Amino acid sequence: MVAGAVSLGAVACTRNMIKRRLFAVKPEVGLRCRDGRTYWDSLAALLRCFEPRLAVIESAPMTAMVEDDDSFQSVLGEALIAAGKLDKSGLERALRLANGRDERLANVLAKLGLVNERDLAVALAAQLNAPLVEQDQIPNAPLEIERLSPRFLKQSRILPLAETRQGYFLAMADPLDEYAIEAFRLATGGMPIICVAEPGLIERSIERLYAEQLDDVADASAALQAEQAEDLDVERLKDLASEAPVIQLVNSLIAQAVEARASDIHIEPFENEFRVRYRVDGVLQGSTPLSDRLRAAVISRIKIMARLDIAERRLPQDGRVKMIVRGKSIDLRISTLPIMHGESAVMRVLDRESVELDLDVLGVRDPSRARLDEILAEPNGIFMVTGPTGSGKTTTLYAALCAINSPEKKVLTVEDPIEYQIDGVNQVQVRPGIGLSFANVLRSMLRQDPDVIMVGEIRDGETARIAAQAALTGHLVLSTLHTNDAASAVTRLIDMGVEDYLLTSTLTGIAAQRLVRRLCPTCREPYAAMAEIIEQFGLRQYRPAGEITLFRARGCDACSGRGYLGRTLVMEALKMTDRLRTLVLRQAEAKELQRVAVEEGMRTMFEDGVTKADV
Repeated sequence: MVAGAVSLGAVACTRNMIKRRLFAVKPEVGLRCRDGRTYWDSLAALLRCFEPRLAVIESAPMTAMVEDDDSFQSVLGEALIAAGKLDKSGLERALRLANGRDERLANVLAKLGLVNERDLAVALAAQLNAPLVEQDQIPNAPLEIERLSPRFLKQSRILPLAETRQGYFLAMADPLDEYAIEAFRLATGGMPIICVAEPGLIERSIERLYAEQLDDVADASAALQAEQAEDLDVERLKDLASEAPVIQLVNSLIAQAVEARASDIHIEPFENEFRVRYRVDGVLQGSTPLSDRLRAAVISRIKIMARLDIAERRLPQDGRVKMIVRGKSIDLRISTLPIMHGESAVMRVLDRESVELDLDVLGVRDPSRARLDEILAEPNGIFMVTGPTGSGKTTTLYAALCAINSPEKKVLTVEDPIEYQIDGVNQVQVRPGIGLSFANVLRSMLRQDPDVIMVGEIRDGETARIAAQAALTGHLVLSTLHTNDAASAVTRLIDMGVEDYLLTSTLTGIAAQRLVRRLCPTCREPYAAMAEIIEQFGLRQYRPAGEITLFRARGCDACSGRGYLGRTLVMEALKMTDRLRTLVLRQAEAKELQRVAVEEGMRTMFEDGVTKADV
């Protein structure tokens, strides 16, 4: 590393000067930050970060920040260890790879997912004694520099923030990138004043500020030579999917999904449109359509990532990908489906770092939590979690498993797929192609002398009967089922062929749930509930006297204007009692089971949701 590759020029600018020279945009246009400050105030705060250094560098055009690259890498690694963001073995592994690939340590750490982007940016800023750029310090209008194209900014992950008499303030994801710094210097005629920013923040900002000038899709289309046809041979499909623009495009789609906290990415070809949508907090949201010429290349790229057959376009396929995105380990469950105008692909995004397997964190409250604790304390029996697809059943099941997992218990699971790896738990992935089904694995598990068995999903009568037999022989069995409410699970199991007497002897409890969006805590707006609403939802039973205050969505920067941020679950927990068992033996309908369960103290999902509305 050449001494002085990162420079901090002397800073002697005022807010008025910035107003005159920055972007040619008037302050009264409304450049305002989330906390009410104008952008100018925020930028002035950024500039003040340099004030302690002014006495040292006032007369110098640049200051050497890194004298020796190897020593800097070591110091950075030790700083991350001291901050608790990295362990010693991880640092040693990253250093070996960095030396072998001739890459910088920070880049390797991010690619391996050992340290997230935010922590790396904080550490780099601290070690380089440079400011860390925050969201509210990003301008609302682009700073045009004639000889620097938006594509170069995006590729180099740099963003000009402001122009002063001493030079440009430049946000960089990699502040040690000599090539980017030198290119910027040649384009502007002076050394930039370096600030550090998260790569994701820079990329999002460039996409927003230079949206009209960026035309990656057109470039990708040109590389694909225009024509899109269904009769492309396999080798041609592989070539298309291996083009750098296509790889970058698919990676960008996935990165945007992670940034938006999306649970699914839907890629859908129509007659005159190739559409991408993200499911955020359970709601599908549109994105910029892709070029129609890209459909074969994008779908083929996704198939290659999931190791699917790219030549098979007539049958559905399922696969899985594990990758590092924004310094996080992400699992993608991929499904392709042949439709009228090509193939639709859905990628389910599983961000393991963002999910806490804890019943309290997931939103399970009393009395449902107390009932779950009673059910899970039983030494044997069957506990079911029910709900439609995407209602969080598997996550709740994992949280329940973590609550009862201990060194004194042998825990076995059979899943499709294994979504979370839990220490101390023996987990089996089913493989229907070789005959390793839920039922076959479950039979073999009983010979392993387990205390607790988790079956990812009961899909047929054979699996249900084996699970019931396992519960009869002294095992606690946890599983999921697709029903609309807790009481319906009983009738569903009987329909699958489980005898009613066997069910009453083994079933200990059922939890039904849904995921609901939460109002953004930053911008939610209180209002007095109208009398009609109070009567319609029976709110007086929760607050007999006084005014009832509800909240509604408004929208802010924190929630991207949606008014909602994250989801929680609403649950009803049914604990089997003698009275309910009698009804089961009488082949009672689900409605009657539900009524009796409520009489015995079960709080329904609707009631659980109302109590979480902060009435």
